[in-house]
Amino acid sequence: MTRYIKTAVILFLICAICTALCAVVNEVTAPRIAANVEGERLSALSDVSRGLEIGEQVDVGDGSINYYIPLLGGSSVAGYIVELSSSGYGGAMTIIASYDTDGAVMEAMMMANSETPGLGKKAEEPWYMEMFKGLGGESPLPSQKSDLSAEDNAAVSGASITFGGVSSALINGSEFVKGLGGAV
Repeated sequence: MTRYIKTAVILFLICAICTALCAVVNEVTAPRIAANVEGERLSALSDVSRGLEIGEQVDVGDGSINYYIPLLGGSSVAGYIVELSSSGYGGAMTIIASYDTDGAVMEAMMMANSETPGLGKKAEEPWYMEMFKGLGGESPLPSQKSDLSAEDNAAVSGASITFGGVSSALINGSEFVKGLGGAV
């Protein structure tokens, strides 16, 4: 019986030491990780802003729209940056996109996803978002692969669920921005 108690105490001590070490490592690395994530976000905001002045963030948090930021051209609103959430084949996706005040996509960038390498991960590449640029205002955004040109359809082949997630997120963003118009 004492042998079992001795083994249990040893295992408890090993677990307690491992837990303490993990807590220390987390305490040391968490601020650095948070700073890196914020740096990537700020870089992405700059990339999609098209040189316009980035205004103050307004949190929305309705599930598909996390926040928006007005883009200022002089003293008036020239567009918006919107952080969008959607889901693809691998789970949750986060996209940052800029729109003009009519809801047309100016730039878009995939920020986070768990898509399949070689298929859904194509959405991280700059050429992928090019097929959405300029659409959403007067011209509708593609909602399914059949809405794409033959070349673009072939490029997203094998990743229909990822395409649907990206497309629905950008459509939601466009509709949201149309509702905002040029008002802040």
